[in-house]
Amino acid sequence: MITLGVSVYPDIRPLDEIAEYLRLAAKHGYKRIFTSMFSVEGTPEEVLAYFNDLDRVAHEVGMEVALDVNPECLARLGATPADLSVFDGIKADILRMDGAYGSDENFEMLNNPYGIKIEYNASALEPAAIEELVARGVDKNRILACHNFYPQRYTGFRWDKFQAVNARLAPLGIRVGAFVASQAPGTHGVWDATCGLPTVERLRDYPADLQARIMAATGNVTDILFGNAYATEAELAAVAEALAPVDTTPKNERTAAALTQFADFLDLSDLETRQKKVRVEPLYDLTDVEREILFDFYPHIDMGDSSELIWRTRIERIAYAAETIAPRRHVGSHFVRGDVVIVNDNYKHYAGEVQVVLEPIVDDGTRNLVARIDAEEMGMFDLVADGDAVVFLPIRG
Repeated sequence: MITLGVSVYPDIRPLDEIAEYLRLAAKHGYKRIFTSMFSVEGTPEEVLAYFNDLDRVAHEVGMEVALDVNPECLARLGATPADLSVFDGIKADILRMDGAYGSDENFEMLNNPYGIKIEYNASALEPAAIEELVARGVDKNRILACHNFYPQRYTGFRWDKFQAVNARLAPLGIRVGAFVASQAPGTHGVWDATCGLPTVERLRDYPADLQARIMAATGNVTDILFGNAYATEAELAAVAEALAPVDTTPKNERTAAALTQFADFLDLSDLETRQKKVRVEPLYDLTDVEREILFDFYPHIDMGDSSELIWRTRIERIAYAAETIAPRRHVGSHFVRGDVVIVNDNYKHYAGEVQVVLEPIVDDGTRNLVARIDAEEMGMFDLVADGDAVVFLPIRG
């Protein structure tokens, strides 16, 4: 289950405004807050008093707070790796170490008597350092990792390195977080951020819910937070909706019967962890059967032997064998990458199959074009593994 979060900037916006945003996020199921502690000016007493108030507001709406700190910040506030009592005094949940100490000091912090969790900078600290801490027997519920965000355009984390780091961290059994960018106009963040605050550069300008779905689809990210503020309520809702698990229970007897026929060929267990969600634009005036197959049937799942030209899912042809899928030609001689088609009654044995076109194929009259996936969304199919359940979502208006 993905944990969702937001970021707030007390050095930029007043607490009453931040509190309103947190209440809005909590209404949509968000549970985490990132905030920069070392960027707030003032005496130690003033800084601690402010974040005491922020922690109180967060806890009132059921959210926990990660305070972004570094060794210099701890020293300024009178804390040491062996003494985190000042953070216990403000009921801190998580200290996010933008810069870490050495192994022994990190181990000491993780074993603090207050239950404060320590989160490490996954974009800067080598995975080996976190692996060592886990090997030393720290409580895995106390150790987290979260990537940086990047205000400056073109400087975000490389996608391949992001995946490689997470692939090492996830098997440790700890939570791994990353940031997505709100596309709302006029957002704010650290260092005069005006281009969003994502972790991964290639995702910077994608819709927020697509950024989140791509991260979730890797299977190695557990916590996804908006980096810049304030995300709109529509964005908050879109991300929460897109990452909510789809009910895996068969919706009717014919679906249950079809799944039984494929039980020996497909792993249908634990599908909630293997859901990849793709937004599509419905085309034409779809029939009730076409719309039901595309949006209501579950699971759309490949048997692992699709060609390089199409991704196909076959269970539907069994479940809908008795239905009529009348042929409908589209304009053009070929289907192109991103077209979603359903096999029609001109090839009755396969009628009902859902197929996603990966490379141009000839329209031979046996497939109905029912939807289209844009180029950004098609990137999701790079993350669809054999046996994953694909969920088609209509594009948001």
